[in-house]
Amino acid sequence: MLGPKCITNPAVFNGSGGIGHVVNIGGLNTYVTGSSFSLLSIILISDIFGYEAPNLRTIADKSADAGFFVAVPDFFHGDPFVSGNPNRTIEDWIKDHDPVKASVEAKSFIEALRKKGVSSVGAAGFCWGGKVAVELSKTDYIQASVLLLPSRVTVDDIKEVKVPISILGAELDGMTSPKVLKQFEEVLAAKSDNVDYFIKVFQNVSHGWTVR
Repeated sequence: MLGPKCITNPAVFNGSGGIGHVVNIGGLNTYVTGSSFSLLSIILISDIFGYEAPNLRTIADKSADAGFFVAVPDFFHGDPFVSGNPNRTIEDWIKDHDPVKASVEAKSFIEALRKKGVSSVGAAGFCWGGKVAVELSKTDYIQASVLLLPSRVTVDDIKEVKVPISILGAELDGMTSPKVLKQFEEVLAAKSDNVDYFIKVFQNVSHGWTVR
């Protein structure tokens, strides 16, 4: 589940919007950056603070520099979590934004990307988005995935992974702790289909470090 660490140190919206632009892909407002001629695409799936977070867009721009067409969809449809709202807890927000349901929408989004000529798609999910990314990893819709400080991801999820996967965690993460990441590693190592994987625990950092 999501916990207090997910909403502490919230994203800072300082007017920086990245070097890309927003378009509509598959019915979703999407920040895109990089060459539209690239056959290789990465989908960045945000944490609860949404696709407009400046640091997330910076990560998208840097990924695009490596030759990818990078897309950051707004799976929240303009309704990211807002810290400090006494009338809406994180539990209330999650009821309206189930990551498993979002993974179904992500499949339609990927189909729209492929219609634009993209041949290979990778998904990187941050916190809330990690659950979306792992759901996609159970399918043939993507060719690789990265989970960064994932929330709500279970051992049973990892058992169903079909594509190469990286899982990047934090030493000081009470939800997806190094102990949990070790369990993920053991499951992946034992899989009969020899899925490639890479797992790393970053020291002296806490949940949220990749985007905040």
